[in-house]
Amino acid sequence: MRQHRITGHDGVRLEVFDLGPEEAPPILLIHGWSQHHLSWERQYPLAEEFRLIMPDLRGHGASDKPDDAGAYDNSLPWASDVAAIIDALSLDRPVLAGWSMGGAVAGDYVKHFGDQGISGFCLVDSFATTGSHMATAARDARAADDAVVAAGMTTSDQAANLSATLAFVRACFHQQPNPDDLARMVGFNMLCPPHIRKAARQRDEDYRPYLAKMRVPALILWGAHDRPAPPMVGEEAAAAIPTARVLIYEECGHSPFWEEPDRFNADIRHFARHCFEMEPGP
Repeated sequence: MRQHRITGHDGVRLEVFDLGPEEAPPILLIHGWSQHHLSWERQYPLAEEFRLIMPDLRGHGASDKPDDAGAYDNSLPWASDVAAIIDALSLDRPVLAGWSMGGAVAGDYVKHFGDQGISGFCLVDSFATTGSHMATAARDARAADDAVVAAGMTTSDQAANLSATLAFVRACFHQQPNPDDLARMVGFNMLCPPHIRKAARQRDEDYRPYLAKMRVPALILWGAHDRPAPPMVGEEAAAAIPTARVLIYEECGHSPFWEEPDRFNADIRHFARHCFEMEPGP
């Protein structure tokens, strides 16, 4: 595993992790809200064929954590960070794959930079709209689920914060992780401070006009039992992207890449080969 320190928007230093042959076609894997590059551990086998680029987003993991809410509550910092990673590592038209809030970050990139610099676009249980732009049914479903609302995750009360973080992590799975994996996930979630979690959720974005202009291949992967991003959210995203293909994981929740990694990796491998116009593998 290679590790890079890359300067992103407004001088924020990003820790970026890099696995696989440097000359291989690149896939940029973008984790979700309060998560970590280690979210993608079960995708490491893809590095036999592709170069996997896995940043800790600003405010998360080992990356810088500026206090100003303006570093998180709008699209430009996130988009510019992705562009900085692509430029610093000389990535040749990577596939962008974003999970949950990471898909919104991929949408931020397309909003500001278009799709000319990427080969493909993949949303994993993610969003075409946030905040007031989200469909009423989706907002209502999320608001009715206390674990998804995760109000305690934005408080400085550490007992409440830990309890809310544990509940939120569990809500991200239909097939629950084992106790050791769950403990590790709660641990790396706690690396994101509460005020940054709050600011990063204060987003009011409608990516649909920008997604509608995309011409690169697109893939939408969804867990049928998703709580943080109910199925109608995926339907909205599919309707927004002309090139989108949708695959549903009937026995998964918000995290199909962890819950069914073999199938997920096969789906990403097939999609990336198509995006890079590679010969099918065995």
